[in-house]
Amino acid sequence: MNSMKLTILGCYAATPRTLTNPTSQVLEIKNHLFLIDCGEGTQVQLRKNKIKFSRINHIFISHLHGDHFFGLPGLISTFRLLGRDKEMHLYGPKGIKQAITLLLKLGDSWTNFPLIFHELTSKEQELVYEDSKVTVETIPLDHRVYTNGFLFREKMGERKLNFEAVAEFKIGKAYFQNIKNGKDVTLEDGRKISNEQLTFNPPKPKSYAYCSDTAYKPELVPMIKNVDWLYHESTFLDSEMHLSAKTKHATAKEAASIAKDAQVGKLILGHYSTRYKSIELFKEEASTIFQNVELADDGKVFEF
Repeated sequence: MNSMKLTILGCYAATPRTLTNPTSQVLEIKNHLFLIDCGEGTQVQLRKNKIKFSRINHIFISHLHGDHFFGLPGLISTFRLLGRDKEMHLYGPKGIKQAITLLLKLGDSWTNFPLIFHELTSKEQELVYEDSKVTVETIPLDHRVYTNGFLFREKMGERKLNFEAVAEFKIGKAYFQNIKNGKDVTLEDGRKISNEQLTFNPPKPKSYAYCSDTAYKPELVPMIKNVDWLYHESTFLDSEMHLSAKTKHATAKEAASIAKDAQVGKLILGHYSTRYKSIELFKEEASTIFQNVELADDGKVFEF
């Protein structure tokens, strides 16, 4: 499977309402299920969207405002009730450990699984997770409290076998893994067959940048240059631009400017203020600056 899948659990600003939820999303990438932010109602939304709780082993929290992490204590408690024993990694601003462990301590309900905190303090971009298939880096943002976005990248995969060529040279299965790893093959008669003759290039690795709450910040552009998909908050329309500077949020057009300058593949807007009658207005304003705009909405799934 070479698709990357993003499920929006919630993407509205401020307080939960009957039909809209605060920020949370799930990114499926190279068999990982990463939970990104965890506003109130996240665990209910996970159930509604039929996402397997047990597959979530890494949670990334952008900042410690309630609409981005008040769902976390409840989710952790539920993992405990479900008898989880696999470790859970939490990445978020310094203070997240204190907040979560205090609640567990007061309720005398320590988890029966290892809860591993990776507390972030750096104002510079840093690598916070890496394995053989994926990297995750922070994207320092500009908000009222210390805030990071997150940049998820696939690593280059194995080369693809050209089965016709392999059959033509009568190459045995024992060599296949080496060939996929990029190695040449020497036949029994001494002929050397180059890897290019035996393989095709692997699919281009995909990338996703998540920029939660932030004022307009042109410094983001080099950090997210050419990513396939960018989620960027767009709390306000131009008519409320005066509020964006005060609250350190962005407008739809500012999000579009970042997307245009970074030459991203697609822009997903979210974190809408609930004052507006239709989220379509955000797309209209953003589209005047950047063409490839999508609107996040609760329950919406994007397949890359």
